[in-house]
Amino acid sequence: MDKIKDTRSFMRVTHRYLGYFLAGIMTVYALSGILLVYRDTDFLKKEKKYDKTVAAHLSEKELGKELKIKGLEIEKTEGNIQHFKQGTYDSATGKALYTKKELPFALDKMVKLHKSQSKDAISPLSVFFGVSLLFFVISSFWMFNPKTKAFKRGIKFTIAGLIISVILLLI
Repeated sequence: MDKIKDTRSFMRVTHRYLGYFLAGIMTVYALSGILLVYRDTDFLKKEKKYDKTVAAHLSEKELGKELKIKGLEIEKTEGNIQHFKQGTYDSATGKALYTKKELPFALDKMVKLHKSQSKDAISPLSVFFGVSLLFFVISSFWMFNPKTKAFKRGIKFTIAGLIISVILLLI
């Protein structure tokens, strides 16, 4: 391994090898982030049919929660059969027949990586990745000598990126 003489060499060496280590994780996060931009569309989603029995006599809200369908609305009722956009629910028996559009298994897992919560098994990876990205931000300022033109130009780009991010967050 490279010799570490001072803070600058520590930052450069750690930045380099951590970057190589995280290249695969960054690829997965980048691709899943791109997919999340299109989560409100049917991009790459396939229709999947479900035949599920849930509790009988559920309210509209309870049914939506049980079937994991956001914004479920009962459009009409014929006897015990309640019709909603994605299918039907027999309130007497609890039988629900419905369709959902979902990403293929591997893509769905990638997207869930972005949505992980503290209770998920994958959460330590997400925290490690976030801390590593923060380290990349900080360590990048040790890549060039502060007196060089490249460093000064880099600071200008950093400020521009920060300003653009804040503007985009506010609109």
